[in-house]
Amino acid sequence: MSDTTVTKEATQEQILYANILEKGMLVGLLLMFITFGLYVFGIMKPVIPVDMISNYWSQPVHDYLVAINTQFLHMEHLPTGWSWVGLISNADFLNFVPIAILSGVTIICYSAIVPGLFARGDKAMAIIAIAEVLILTLAASGILTAGH
Repeated sequence: MSDTTVTKEATQEQILYANILEKGMLVGLLLMFITFGLYVFGIMKPVIPVDMISNYWSQPVHDYLVAINTQFLHMEHLPTGWSWVGLISNADFLNFVPIAILSGVTIICYSAIVPGLFARGDKAMAIIAIAEVLILTLAASGILTAGH
């Protein structure tokens, strides 16, 4: 029999994780509204004019990328992976910034709780959190790809 005590109290790491997640979500959401407003109200110029974007909604991703590259971007390679970063001066690509923030905040949350997990002697959870950071960072990096 295990002598594990179950409590309904959140640990310091859980509270830290939740606080960072909340702030990251709020920053991402606020930026999403701002960047979308810049796009929709024409404050910044998009690659694809707002009145033409619905023409591309029904296309598979690859066909969409070929079409916008052929008609608007004229890049040597299709804009895949992190190549959107070079296009953030355009309103429609600037909208990806808050999405990247919302996607990446989990990495920050896990990174922040690792020291506390080690400090209280929870080495297994600390190692799992480090593994999570490494896996998410590797996935976000674009080094590993599937398909094409």
